[in-house]
Amino acid sequence: MATAPTGLPVVVQEAYEFSIWLIRKVENFPRSYRFSVGDRLVQGILDLLLRLNRLRFLLRLAKDLNLLNVDSYGHAAERVEEIGRMVGGWRKASAGAVAE
Repeated sequence: MATAPTGLPVVVQEAYEFSIWLIRKVENFPRSYRFSVGDRLVQGILDLLLRLNRLRFLLRLAKDLNLLNVDSYGHAAERVEEIGRMVGGWRKASAGAVAE
């Protein structure tokens, strides 16, 4: 599993950086939307960060408790990584469309 210089998995670091960008954008939403759409966007990205970390830790826990063998854990970690890359690609494409 690839890690960022912070020691976090790359997908977690990418999601964190996206959350910073998104929170700054929401601050500039018109007041009439900041507390409806804006709050939901911020909550959504925070949920994503927590879910990624939660999933990674649960998989690790399952391995350490011998509920998953090392091969199964490796497979699951690879799948999570691949899904993270897909989400990252979608995020970048969406951010590019928003910026235009």
